[in-house]
Amino acid sequence: MLIERDKTQLLVVDEQERLIPAMHEGARVVERTAVLLHAAHTLGLPVTVTEQYPQGLGPTVPQLLELLPSRGHVFAKTQFSAAAQPDVAARLADLGRPQVVIAGVEAHVCVAQTATMLRASGYNVFLVADAISSRRTDSVTLAFERLKPQGIWIVNVEQVLFECLGEAGTPAFRELSKLIR
Repeated sequence: MLIERDKTQLLVVDEQERLIPAMHEGARVVERTAVLLHAAHTLGLPVTVTEQYPQGLGPTVPQLLELLPSRGHVFAKTQFSAAAQPDVAARLADLGRPQVVIAGVEAHVCVAQTATMLRASGYNVFLVADAISSRRTDSVTLAFERLKPQGIWIVNVEQVLFECLGEAGTPAFRELSKLIR
């Protein structure tokens, strides 16, 4: 199954000021998520962002917030699964796009629970491996191993970009290809 631009939405899970520094290669996760946000803007993909208990864990990191078109699509949550948070679930459903590309932390908790619930609700779910992490690398490995048999796809940023683009030689291709060189 390919990721299709007109069927896809991006969900960024809990990339927050007090969480990212504790993540394995947290800076890489933010950098790769920034590429996804640039691509979402260029390709017209809707974006939803969650923040787990922001009173304690802080807001989304500034590098990502500045790339969002609006804070209106940033949702505070206390559920580990973003899909269990009613306002987030309603937003994802209202967008009417059956493919959800997910970046965020932590792979084995909020990302895994979100992916599992979205898949059970009929979404096609793509986890962007180079834009996902946990405090420990073995937690990421275990999460991916558990999620694959559920029909959840593990991809990377370049796969998302090139599948959504579909062809070279376009202005969007020229713009986005600069981000991955």
